[in-house]
Amino acid sequence: MTPHTSLSPPPRRTRGFVLLGLAVLALAGAVFVLRRPLMMSAPVCMAGRWHGCFDTFNGVVLMTLVALPLAALVVWALARRRRAAGVSGAWRMSLAEVGMVHGTVPFLWLTMMPGAGAGVVPGRLSLVPLRDLVTMGPLGIAGNLLVFASLGFFAPMRFAASASLPRILALAAGCSVLVETAQYVLRLDRVSSVDDVLINTTGAVLAALASRRWWQTSSHTSAICRAA
Repeated sequence: MTPHTSLSPPPRRTRGFVLLGLAVLALAGAVFVLRRPLMMSAPVCMAGRWHGCFDTFNGVVLMTLVALPLAALVVWALARRRRAAGVSGAWRMSLAEVGMVHGTVPFLWLTMMPGAGAGVVPGRLSLVPLRDLVTMGPLGIAGNLLVFASLGFFAPMRFAASASLPRILALAAGCSVLVETAQYVLRLDRVSSVDDVLINTTGAVLAALASRRWWQTSSHTSAICRAA
């Protein structure tokens, strides 16, 4: 046993605890900032009413946070089943799958939520790059950055075929184009903008960069196993 081998596990555990602590702090900070609008939607959502909960921004965000314990339970169940079957990387695979779904579906729901003139107002296009950034504002830009952030963060960890920045860029851009096309075709009273595609893709690429350390390690390990 070498000194490096004996000292490697504790730092890894420490990094894991630090990342978990940062995630909890970030979630707590988000809840603190949004506590008033979320509490306004809480009675309606807890009563099981569709109108006022699932058709509002505050209601969707609240239910996404409420569903976090269920998502964690699904991760645990999937990981336990895979570990029992002898699958390597069971926790990483399970977390990536649930993270992609839980972190992407609510934003897609908000993006596809019909406006007041849905079905009446004709579809609108904005094909000039960077023209809509001024009208979006900081909140709109932040929201668009998060639409496919979970997909960009977790997809390379789960699927080796997507474990590269160009592929994540192509995946996020393709998904965003589909969303904008659906908004236009379904006449949801939303502007289908090229800027939305650019910002959505940027958010996914930035998230992939944030998780690069984990999916590069996973890809390298898989390549070694195949070579062996």
